[in-house]
Amino acid sequence: MILAGVFGALLFLALVVGDWLYFSSTSAQAGTYGCRIAGAPDREPWPTLAEIGPRFDTNGLIRLPNGFAHLFPTERRIVLRSQQGFLPSRFRTAWPLKATLELEPEGRTTRVTCIKRIPWSSAILTSSWFLIVGAGTLTFVVMYLADGGLASLSTILMGLGILGIGLLVLAFGLVTIALAYRLENHRLTLAYRDLRAALEPSSGVQDK
Repeated sequence: MILAGVFGALLFLALVVGDWLYFSSTSAQAGTYGCRIAGAPDREPWPTLAEIGPRFDTNGLIRLPNGFAHLFPTERRIVLRSQQGFLPSRFRTAWPLKATLELEPEGRTTRVTCIKRIPWSSAILTSSWFLIVGAGTLTFVVMYLADGGLASLSTILMGLGILGIGLLVLAFGLVTIALAYRLENHRLTLAYRDLRAALEPSSGVQDK
């Protein structure tokens, strides 16, 4: 029984690590891997694909002050990350972001749609945690009321106290995720601005 539990834990850890590694890889297929959490078109026009291509090196890579971008011309896609590497030196949260920039030629410019993604393991574990805590708190309230939780003032206060703890845990989780998203989104926004500046017609070609 203990051996099965250890094997299950190791398998679960391997799946999470594999998910993060594939999410962070630079292949064309991995560019669209991850749970989509946001997406919006860039209202400002971009240069044409013919002008964008020479800005990247022979490997389709351009390093930025706050990240790096990888161009896949066949797929008409740029994958943008705020920092390279699976275990970067700076603090990272459990919800790393990457952006997939879908390029669509439009006359003498290019229309870009930015799609933000996080690892599937982060999305699934976070959703499962909220579901367990929320369902557990709701189940407790229902069962407590069914068992006569309103019979006296002391039982009412105890029920309210336990309910408050459950709500506090949920609130703490929401605050943690909100702060993590703001941090990761800020980093990705800086990299996005760096990329826009690097692709301006007046800027020089980097890392050639």
